[in-house]
Amino acid sequence: MSSETLERIARNKNVARAAARQLSMEQLHKLAEVIEEVIEQKKDEEQQRQEEEAEKERKRSEILEAINEAGLSVDDLVVEPPRRKRGRPPKNASKG
Repeated sequence: MSSETLERIARNKNVARAAARQLSMEQLHKLAEVIEEVIEQKKDEEQQRQEEEAEKERKRSEILEAINEAGLSVDDLVVEPPRRKRGRPPKNASKG
C-alpha cells in the first residue's frame, strides 16, 4: 500500500471504512496495534525533539548570559573569514 493510499484513507473516514471492510477482525486488530505503536513512537520522537530544543535554548541562554557578563557582544565573537580570491588560478600555477 502506497503512502498516497494511506494518506487518502487517513483524510477520509468513508474511504477508511471501505478499506477496513476488506479486512478480517484479526487483521483489523493487528492494524490497530501497529498504528498504536506508530502513534506512541511519533509521540516519543516529538517529546524528545522538544526536550532537545529546550536544552539547546537553555544552553544558548547560558552562553549569551556569559557573553554579557564578560562585557562582550555576539558581534565581538564573530570574526570575518579572510576573503578568497575570485577566479581561476593560472593554468601553469601547479607546474613548477
